[in-house]
Amino acid sequence: MSTQENKPGHSPAAMADSDKRRAAPPPSISLGMTTRHLLTSKQFQESMSVKPPPSVFIASVAGAQAALALLSAIVLTTLSPWSEMVGFPALGALASLFGRYAPLERRMRIVLIAAALLTFGVLVPSLASYAGASDTVMVLTLAVVAGIATMAVPHWRLGAPGAVIIVFAAGGAQAPVASAHMLIERVALTLAGGIVAWIVCMLTDRLRSAPLNSLRLPPPPHRPFSHELFAAGRIAVGAASAALIAHAAGWHYPAWAAIGATAVMQGGHLHVTMNRALQRMAGTVVGACIVWAILAQSPSFWMLVAAIVVFQFLTEVVIGYNYALGQIFVTPMALLMTYLVAPATSANMPVERVFDTILGAALGIIFAVIFSTMDDRAYLASHRNKL
Repeated sequence: MSTQENKPGHSPAAMADSDKRRAAPPPSISLGMTTRHLLTSKQFQESMSVKPPPSVFIASVAGAQAALALLSAIVLTTLSPWSEMVGFPALGALASLFGRYAPLERRMRIVLIAAALLTFGVLVPSLASYAGASDTVMVLTLAVVAGIATMAVPHWRLGAPGAVIIVFAAGGAQAPVASAHMLIERVALTLAGGIVAWIVCMLTDRLRSAPLNSLRLPPPPHRPFSHELFAAGRIAVGAASAALIAHAAGWHYPAWAAIGATAVMQGGHLHVTMNRALQRMAGTVVGACIVWAILAQSPSFWMLVAAIVVFQFLTEVVIGYNYALGQIFVTPMALLMTYLVAPATSANMPVERVFDTILGAALGIIFAVIFSTMDDRAYLASHRNKL
């Protein structure tokens, strides 16, 4: 018998008991109990906590890269024969948002994949529109994009901001496509914006090298394919439900409801999902007030561009502290980009953004709870007991 076996607590019986405890299934926790855990004062306090990002400098560099990519894509398109389609290169330029904490070489690959996914997000609804799809089918294209993007982002380990940006691109492509020529232009210009983002990141990414080398971040989790497929199905159902309800209610921008549901359901754990729902709703209300004040001044095109660039930079700098702070700035940026894509938008756009966001966030948390596994609920209960 070894020395370890003679030590207290290492007898065969004790080791068997330990194995049984490790193999024991998580305790049975009802949906009602899980809901109560999510509605406690601790949950609301947690959603308001402010924590610094892993590196403020890298966040600032990422914000500057995203702002420069957006500005470059918009300026180049404005000077081109396709100036009336300036919103699509701007959508492609959002590829610069991905991979901020990735190693330098891998970052370039991540941005290229993100550019391809953003182009795919524009392609799907544009193809549906060109094929004569009904309004309901057009809304459902958002769910298709949400599901596929939810599988693609973790599979290629693209990281934040995740599938929600791809759904945002699909939402920007909901306007009717009148010809094959317009379809090709949309897709080509979106991809061109992604290439601009890649060039901007390639030229400036070494600014991240010194602080990146000092960071020790855990590698992104790699889930089994079955888990990725389940998550994709769950988010597709949530996005479809939110968008269809918004469409049935007669709201002009059902894509925002789908975006809200996707953003909320991206959370890895139930308490994170609830935090995102609360933070997204609070930040969107404040951001909608800001964009309403801006549009009330009837700003010129270049004033809109300047505001978009500034809001994009501020979003990337502050969102790591608290998701709600990011939403305060990303909401006016997203609404003003929508205005660029379709200048004849409704005057009630900021108000509808609030309603759509609340609907999407609420449905997101409901579906997250309904589709939660026993492990999800057990983790929430354990997390709540630790606070």
